[in-house]
Amino acid sequence: MRTLVLLRHGQSQWNLENRFTGWWDVDLSDLGIQEARGAGRLMCDKGLNFDACFTSVLTRAIRTLHLALHEMDQLWLPTAKDWRLNERHYGGLTGLNKQEMIDKAGAEQVKIWRRSYDIPPPPLQEGSPYDVANDRRYAGIVVPRTESLKDTIARALPYYEEAIAPALRSGKQILVAAHGNSLRGIIKYLSNISDEEIVGLEIPTGKPIVYELRDDLSVERRYYLDEA
Repeated sequence: MRTLVLLRHGQSQWNLENRFTGWWDVDLSDLGIQEARGAGRLMCDKGLNFDACFTSVLTRAIRTLHLALHEMDQLWLPTAKDWRLNERHYGGLTGLNKQEMIDKAGAEQVKIWRRSYDIPPPPLQEGSPYDVANDRRYAGIVVPRTESLKDTIARALPYYEEAIAPALRSGKQILVAAHGNSLRGIIKYLSNISDEEIVGLEIPTGKPIVYELRDDLSVERRYYLDEA
């Protein structure tokens, strides 16, 4: 049996402020730090031990991973960071308050941008202060100007197949600390969730999701760790 644990980062400062975040690099809030540490203590209490970790290149996911591993005395574990595990790029919505956007564009339009499977938000405008195209962590890649959930899955899932699945097949126990939408892509694939259903799947911050996988990586069981 292989173990894969998926952990959405703790609450970020912009989660707290109800702002669209996407690829903008926002740190954890005080509550997010507590959630990350709590996830680590829970995994430690449940006797989980990992062999390798994967995360995005965004601070809120990296710090969540580090804080959780520190609580488990496993901070030494090898960790791969990759932009393909980043959150969905929210395009022109980045930095905007969600309620203000509802007031401006209407609840139905914002719902389409947030919850449709293949309709992206408006692209980020040229010269936006939230443009990360020149950030050196993205050197050599074309930074998207907006993404739908479908677009996010189209990069996250190949990374799972390329890097995470081989580690699982080799017998390693894996922890992935990432974001709501990149994790949705992995969950959609593993649990065979439809396009229509995946958009409604809520992934809470700081709550470890455990997959018990057979040798062929098919799913034996999926559960939140605090429900075990």
